[in-house]
Amino acid sequence: MVFLPTALTPRSVNRYKGGVEFILHYRGELRPNGNATDKHRIRQWFHPQLKKLWEEPPLNDFRNDMLAPTTNPSSIIRELGAFQFAPLVSLKVSLLAELEITLLRPGLPGSIVLHGGDIDNRLKTLFDALAVPSQSQALPQDAMPSAEESPFFCVLDDDRLITKVSIQTERLLEDTTSASEVELMVLVRTKKVPNEINVMGFEDI
Repeated sequence: MVFLPTALTPRSVNRYKGGVEFILHYRGELRPNGNATDKHRIRQWFHPQLKKLWEEPPLNDFRNDMLAPTTNPSSIIRELGAFQFAPLVSLKVSLLAELEITLLRPGLPGSIVLHGGDIDNRLKTLFDALAVPSQSQALPQDAMPSAEESPFFCVLDDDRLITKVSIQTERLLEDTTSASEVELMVLVRTKKVPNEINVMGFEDI
């Protein structure tokens, strides 16, 4: 399911080159134009789900190489301050991502402008939370990884690696503590980087 460079692809896992598909769940606040603390809280919610994903086939076959120290040329680890981020989707492993999002929130389904903020700015908060922070200043001040957050698993090396998004909104039929509270199901589908990627403006990722 995971496409890897030839040097990392044993013959026995050729069937996984098509991509991996999985669903992440989130329940909590999704604020428009969220700050570093908002985004990292969501990032921390997704981390244990992604950690579990890495413990199961096919990703567990590649843990030793891909989660090795950065001195290993096969490593996907991105060091940022005290954190060691491990993004599943990056150009280093020739993967892009498509997302299918189901968003449950207070109010009637279907409206483009949501209670608590418009949908575009909420999605920007979500996309940033799915990705490795762009710089150490994008983390909360004094943020430190716990023992369970080394490495810290993320979906994306950069949110520009998202090539397709679909979203369905529905009403959350439960009591909420704020207008920004939502329940999310995010289906992530990884795709092999096409040969024409060099003309798509991703060279600096």
